[in-house]
Amino acid sequence: MNIHEYQAKELLRALGVPVLRGTAVFSASDAGVVAFNNFVAQGVSAIVVKSQIHAGGRGKGTMHDPVTNEPIMVDGKQLRGVSVITSGNLADRAYQTAKRMIDNKLVTVQTGPEGKIVRRVLIEEGCNIAHEYYCSILLDRQTSTNVIMVSTEGGMDIEQVAEETPEKLIREHIDPVTGLQGFQARRLAFALGLSGNSFKSFVKFIHKLYDAYVVMDCSMLEINPLVADDKGDFIALDAKVNFDDNAIYRHPEYLELRDIEEEDPLEVEAGKFNLNYIKLDGNVGCMVNGAGLAMGTMDIIQLAGGKPANFLDVGGGANVERIANAFRIMMSDPNVEAVLINIFGGIVRCDRVANGILEALKVVNVNVPVIVRLDGTNAEEARTILIKSGLNFLVAATLQDAAEKVTEALGVSA
Repeated sequence: MNIHEYQAKELLRALGVPVLRGTAVFSASDAGVVAFNNFVAQGVSAIVVKSQIHAGGRGKGTMHDPVTNEPIMVDGKQLRGVSVITSGNLADRAYQTAKRMIDNKLVTVQTGPEGKIVRRVLIEEGCNIAHEYYCSILLDRQTSTNVIMVSTEGGMDIEQVAEETPEKLIREHIDPVTGLQGFQARRLAFALGLSGNSFKSFVKFIHKLYDAYVVMDCSMLEINPLVADDKGDFIALDAKVNFDDNAIYRHPEYLELRDIEEEDPLEVEAGKFNLNYIKLDGNVGCMVNGAGLAMGTMDIIQLAGGKPANFLDVGGGANVERIANAFRIMMSDPNVEAVLINIFGGIVRCDRVANGILEALKVVNVNVPVIVRLDGTNAEEARTILIKSGLNFLVAATLQDAAEKVTEALGVSA
């Protein structure tokens, strides 16, 4: 589960991680009030207005009118998703900037050209930045350890750094049993070329950050940029937190932080029925039981000349209700031109799945070709049920057969 930057910073602040003072607002008028009362009246000379969406690249992203898609201009320049205000009437300029952000569309490299509507902004104090760094903590599934990654190339597209200059991305694997050790924190500081107060501040910071990662049950915690100010003190200038969904039961309060408007509507709908659904940008919907088989099915679709429109694991209990809801959600995607059902009958018998498909199609209108491949317990009986149903199924016996029938349904060459 993802949360907004301001929410992540509130959690980190409570756990002792250094962050800047800031307040999230939902209206331009509140932005002006907060900017004056919290910062201008206290002598702050720089204010930052930061759009809050679940996507990176906001500093380089551009604001657009959601209807006309025309760029929003300020002082002859296109307004970015992060605006630093250092001159003039700071409170009024914060109000004007928030007014141009809230309810308008932010387009970044991660949102794609369709962008995302900004519904809230973070009003934050400025900072005297001496240097920007990159820092993240996540699980390395290959080594079954947590890994801390740091780089001197903070504030940049870290994917580009990893691809073009991988030597600038330093990794330190942390045993989850023993936790982050002092020598490891110092090794990271040395790798960043730190010394003096910056060295000490980073070591303290990274220990606090790692503790927060563990306490919050994160699957990923990214600080980009992580900055050292003019005194050498380290501060999390940005924060991206992704919780491990499997551990949410330990933190029921985190559910209050969820912003459904930032999530894909079809994924939200699938979650209501405990369907593991992730929307993709392809043209073939796939319905599978088991994550491994789902990944293999997506490969089959790609090899057949199509592109998967979704990842959808209906689980072991592929009953009528789950199948019907899966069909309904897939058919809500206008890009779907065909559906591939690939079920292995282990826990559930294939003949029951076949009858479930027939019953589901009585309540859900499916107007695209449907390829069905059932294997396992009672697979032959299942294929007979589908063939005799009178419905226009393309019944496949093997994975290769399924791939060929996907190609046939799409009218493309593999």
